[in-house]
Amino acid sequence: MENRFSDITYIVSLAHLKGMTIDNKNTLLFYLHDQKIGIDEFFNYDSQTLSNDFSLRDKQIDSLEKCKEDLPKVALVIENLKQKGIEIINILSSDNYPRRLFENLRYKHSPTIIYTYGNKDLFNEPSIAVVGSRNASDISLDFTDMICKKAATKMQVVVSGFAKGVDRKSLDSILEANGKAIIVLPQGILTAESTLKKYYQQINDGDILIFSTFYPSAPWSVQFAMARNIYIYGLGEKIIVAESGLKGGTWNGVIDGLKKNREIYVRKPNSREENGNQKLIDRGAKEINYESN
Repeated sequence: MENRFSDITYIVSLAHLKGMTIDNKNTLLFYLHDQKIGIDEFFNYDSQTLSNDFSLRDKQIDSLEKCKEDLPKVALVIENLKQKGIEIINILSSDNYPRRLFENLRYKHSPTIIYTYGNKDLFNEPSIAVVGSRNASDISLDFTDMICKKAATKMQVVVSGFAKGVDRKSLDSILEANGKAIIVLPQGILTAESTLKKYYQQINDGDILIFSTFYPSAPWSVQFAMARNIYIYGLGEKIIVAESGLKGGTWNGVIDGLKKNREIYVRKPNSREENGNQKLIDRGAKEINYESN
């Protein structure tokens, strides 16, 4: 196959290859980089070389062959992204890849490719991830509002998952206070154009960064909504929980974060509440006392 594509076309194709874990993809990319093997050269290897030298399984090799067929389509998608001002950051881009995300997630979970639109400097500013239930109580939403408005006074960026409930409240509150936010999308960045248009002014002013790891044309899905939670937690220096159930994305994210010694704060529930907050505090999260006015 003639090499007529840019390196980023191959990297994007590899990033969305089926049948390989993120850890496998990242390890492979760093190996190719360290061994000074061009990624175009890797894509041209025959099946025997891929099996013997790179330990790829038959299904992975088949997926790679399918990737080769789709390279022209991927190249067109990348060109479309460039025209819209959307930037692509790959894990080898040491100058642009968000350091905090990599430090929190390491090779195993750090996304191979990131699609961004907006002010990338927000990756490097102090940040908090404010998380909680989609069906949060009024006291949890009041708490979220208070935390985000305090964050604005401290010049902290708020990381939002852009779902209803706590996520959307955190975004609304930080923007009302003239603060800054990173929106982590549960879909491809090209399918979120209504979001980009809605927040165009704040994006243009440098107050919002849009972040996605999914294939640009991928629609919203429950699977993606769950999968993007790890990046919300990964982008925050601190994690603040307004409300958690006894299972689900918030609960799982906090449990995982506690295992990794992340700095996690949970709103202490009152005696009338039925949620997982107190159990997370009992497991080691730091409590925040809050009484709604």
